[in-house]
Amino acid sequence: MDSSQGSTQQKIVILNSHNENLVGLLHETGSTEIVVLCHGFRSNKNFEIMKNVAVAIEREGISAFRFDFSGNGESEGSFYYGNYNYEADDLHSVIQYFSNLNRVVTIILGHSKGGDVVLLYASKYHDIPNVINLSGRYDLKKGIGERLGEDFLERIKQQGYIDVKDGIVIALRFSCTVIRTLVLLSMYWFVTGDSGYRVTEESLMDRLNTDMHEACLKIDKECRVLTVHGSGDETVPVEDAKEFAKIIPNHELQIVEGADHCYTNYQSQLVLTVMEFIKSHCEEKNDKTCN
Repeated sequence: MDSSQGSTQQKIVILNSHNENLVGLLHETGSTEIVVLCHGFRSNKNFEIMKNVAVAIEREGISAFRFDFSGNGESEGSFYYGNYNYEADDLHSVIQYFSNLNRVVTIILGHSKGGDVVLLYASKYHDIPNVINLSGRYDLKKGIGERLGEDFLERIKQQGYIDVKDGIVIALRFSCTVIRTLVLLSMYWFVTGDSGYRVTEESLMDRLNTDMHEACLKIDKECRVLTVHGSGDETVPVEDAKEFAKIIPNHELQIVEGADHCYTNYQSQLVLTVMEFIKSHCEEKNDKTCN
């Protein structure tokens, strides 16, 4: 079914287990099956990867749903650093919503932090046969210092929290040639009042205590997992993808050569890789809802 024939986009609000409204957009084709897409850290349903993958799925005649986790985008709730299992429960609320409408979620896809969330979901609920992890992090104890500073544990023990302005740590890596840009960013924060986010000790411990290795060992052997990662990813190194490949039994690894964490300039290759996996599921099931 072509996306121009019989498909619509519908805004849907779903109540999670904490009585918070989650806002999402359903690319409705009328198929029984639905693919649910999960965004990453400090992102939302309108992130480029989410939109491009949803449109590609829709063009295959399969419905896709992209939504904002609680505390992100249009959804209710407060933003928390960490929060991996909370977001896995948000995903459960979404899947239950469609299940109650006699729809079947057969694939869940997540990018970056969302990749970890879909893997955690699979390890906890065991009701989804196919999982796609785009650039998820294997060791959640890593990557924290780049955002919070290498002395984050000492500072959070002293203060109980760390306030982070988006972009500051990245700015420290920049050369003097972008000082003017940094000044403009500082002016933006002052004018808009966008002060980034607060990391509490509790939310930091939530991340440090989330063990992706242990979680992946609990994923059913029947669950097919695709991990896609860019070889040029400087946010989450490609070695993390290879670690997932070592411990997840029913696993396929695809490396997009040259791609960074957000697949800048590699969107078409990413979408093609994802769609090949989805089409292989349809062929394996020989399900008319995939056609």
